[in-house]
Amino acid sequence: MVTMSVFSLVAGDIRAKATWLYGSVSRKTVLKTLCTDGTFAMVVYRLMQWSQRKRFVPLAMLFNKLNVWFGRCIIGRGADFGPGFVLIHSYGVVINTGVRGGRDVRLEHLVTIGAEKNESPVLGDDVFVGAGAKVLGGVRIGHRAKIGANAVVVDDVPDGCTAVGVPARVVGRKSESRDEG
Repeated sequence: MVTMSVFSLVAGDIRAKATWLYGSVSRKTVLKTLCTDGTFAMVVYRLMQWSQRKRFVPLAMLFNKLNVWFGRCIIGRGADFGPGFVLIHSYGVVINTGVRGGRDVRLEHLVTIGAEKNESPVLGDDVFVGAGAKVLGGVRIGHRAKIGANAVVVDDVPDGCTAVGVPARVVGRKSESRDEG
């Protein structure tokens, strides 16, 4: 994986959130995005991630606590998400330190992505997790998957599928588009 600067990651995350919320990236939508709930937590997460990788552990711990106090979420210092990480709302989000996520992961409020028996979830690219959902244990969430609001995921979700319910079950599959670029 090509190493991106923390500034590139933050800028990419903000552009991804502007696109998600407003359908475009312009000066106006970026400014609106900077003022929305969750953006502070996204930026602080990236600063924490950078500090952790550079082994500035006290600084990483400070960023972690800033997210708890002001972002109203808990993201483990070792959690690793690719570019385009979006916290649509940060309130109540809890992410275990062992979680790995691909590009373009979007999370609503009150989402828990947690370990069970020392195994943490792995999320693919272009994943959406709805409000209140729980993703627990050593499960894999496939690329282009959607997890419905309040779902409790304890089994793998294949690529392109939607999972809902308690426990979550697959209810739909998104067809792959050949026009993606």
